[in-house]
Amino acid sequence: MSAEAELDLTVDVVDLLQHLIDIESVSGDEQRIADAVETALIPYGHLEVSRHGNVVVARTTLGRDSRVVVAGHLDTVPIADNVPSVRTIQDGEDVIIGRGACDMKAGVAVALSCAIELTAPRHDVTWMFYDNEEVGAELNGLRQLAEDRPDLFEADFAVLGEPSNAGVEAGCQGTMRVELSLTGTAAHSARAWMGHNAIHDAAPILQRLTDYEPRRVLIDGLEYREGLNAVAVTGGIARNVIPDQCLVAINYRFAPSRSLAEAEVHLREVFDGYDLVVTDAAPGALPGLDRPAAKDFVAATGGRVGPKFGWTDVSRFSAMGVPAVNFGPGNPSKAHADDEFCPVAEVYSCREALLAWLS
Repeated sequence: MSAEAELDLTVDVVDLLQHLIDIESVSGDEQRIADAVETALIPYGHLEVSRHGNVVVARTTLGRDSRVVVAGHLDTVPIADNVPSVRTIQDGEDVIIGRGACDMKAGVAVALSCAIELTAPRHDVTWMFYDNEEVGAELNGLRQLAEDRPDLFEADFAVLGEPSNAGVEAGCQGTMRVELSLTGTAAHSARAWMGHNAIHDAAPILQRLTDYEPRRVLIDGLEYREGLNAVAVTGGIARNVIPDQCLVAINYRFAPSRSLAEAEVHLREVFDGYDLVVTDAAPGALPGLDRPAAKDFVAATGGRVGPKFGWTDVSRFSAMGVPAVNFGPGNPSKAHADDEFCPVAEVYSCREALLAWLS
């Protein structure tokens, strides 16, 4: 691609996916791909295109009785020698390999391809392509757009093109990150009895985590599996000094039936006696499969539904009163992997399903 990247949205959707991958767009560096997406959409007269920072929005305004949102993020985690993209046969399957192939430029390619073809969809559609999903929530382009233009989120249903093995993954888990700080007394390691080792004090915390039995919660027939894990233990001054500080970072993934407040209360109970500080949190989203729009979408896409393990921006739509699901090509377990890939067949099947639903 040239310095000023160009996209031809009329090409085969798999070719479009490769073009999107080849435009590097690590979080914080999405202007080039946002420029390309905006420029490519503007010529289509059935779409009202607007730009909000590095978020591109394209809307039909046909006066339909209902409106749906189809959204996808443009950014990726850092490159790991996996750009440009490669099309190859892997374990007998036709796949596209490259950063973002799975998470989630395949979903973006499907949305862009459908956006230009659906000149008269049965629902009015708002297509959203946004930045900074892979980093802190405060930078998320969709969050900023929701604050600045909540009117753009007025809809009956939303679909987020996150990888879901080309099936519907409903709702999402909530997430909470906390830190437990431990204090000791520094001393020369040759005279350890003169100090107090803060890292050793982490042992009871780690034992509580080892003994912890995470819940399995059934919601709308879907089983959400929770998890509570230490994700970092830091401390120490030098290799010959008894550490006087230790920090244990913990991540809690919880079922969407539990609120943020309830999640925090639970963690304070688990770690009673310790100084616990919440550093980051985002609520989950209930499946909402009882909503007519959700039932309609599930039926149109084959009826296969599972729970979403992990947090996605489905939560953001849910918080605004818009039922939403994850639906996109690719296996979520390959997201962020150095050998990230997406099956070609799933790109086509997702495109066909969206077209069938919206036509």
